Amino acid sequence: MDGAVLVDKPVGESSNRTLQTVKRLFKAKKAGHAGTLDPLASGLLIVLFGEATKFASFLLDEDKEYLAAVKLGVRTSTGDAEGEVLERSEIPERVDAGVLERFKGEIEQVPPMYSALKREGVPLYELARRGETVERASRRIRILDLELQRYETPVLELRVRCSKGTYVRTLAEDIGAALGTVAHLSGLRRTACGQFSVSDAASPEALESMKAGELAARVLSLDRMLASLPRADLDAGLTARFRNGQAVPTERSEAVCGVYGPDGRALGLGRAERGKLHPLRLLAASQTAEKARKSF
Repeated sequence: MDGAVLVDKPVGESSNRTLQTVKRLFKAKKAGHAGTLDPLASGLLIVLFGEATKFASFLLDEDKEYLAAVKLGVRTSTGDAEGEVLERSEIPERVDAGVLERFKGEIEQVPPMYSALKREGVPLYELARRGETVERASRRIRILDLELQRYETPVLELRVRCSKGTYVRTLAEDIGAALGTVAHLSGLRRTACGQFSVSDAASPEALESMKAGELAARVLSLDRMLASLPRADLDAGLTARFRNGQAVPTERSEAVCGVYGPDGRALGLGRAERGKLHPLRLLAASQTAEKARKSF
């Protein structure tokens, strides 16, 4: 089976546990996901089957959208609700929307110690658990949208649309500092990843109750996964060369493209550059939605 399923991961469950549940339900031999969610976070988890796992890095590069709850007045060791309380501070009575505007656009962000980034092969969170702190270089990220949904003291509810590599925990702490207090992330829900929305996802519990036909209908084909990208269609001769890893001529402007053969089926991902289409991810085989349904 080659394709993807949109899953609404519940709070309190690891991304891997959700993945294993979905893999079992769909009887998939090979499965992965595009972007981990912490156990305390809920929302969209894109589970990939078979050849679709080759698109994981592409999906990780997509912009994400979150609903974030930021508790003001309390700073924790981890930047979220799991951590030990380190500091308390006064809470502002109102929130100036102009403060949030400062965080929109391209900004520098220092990754938190409690992250999976590695220093000399050791994840930073392991160092943090040992009480160690090391220098972390700042990263340039992009906050496309930052909207205040509600403020009920002491919790800010925000809608955040951001680029890959954004740590919402760090954003929460930085917003707290800009408001003259301390803060931590008390709740997080991923609502979108690129073209995909959590409104189209199903929880593991809901999937458990579905019959085989209903499950099969939830599998997104490889073509559907590439639908938001520019399209490059190749004839039989160019298809053979592209499948062999060769760059082929293209009139496409510079961009990452979904590449299709003469039968209209996906060949994989390519990058158009200076009149050439370079293979990025090649699919061993494409599978239609109808074939996916027949695999149950």
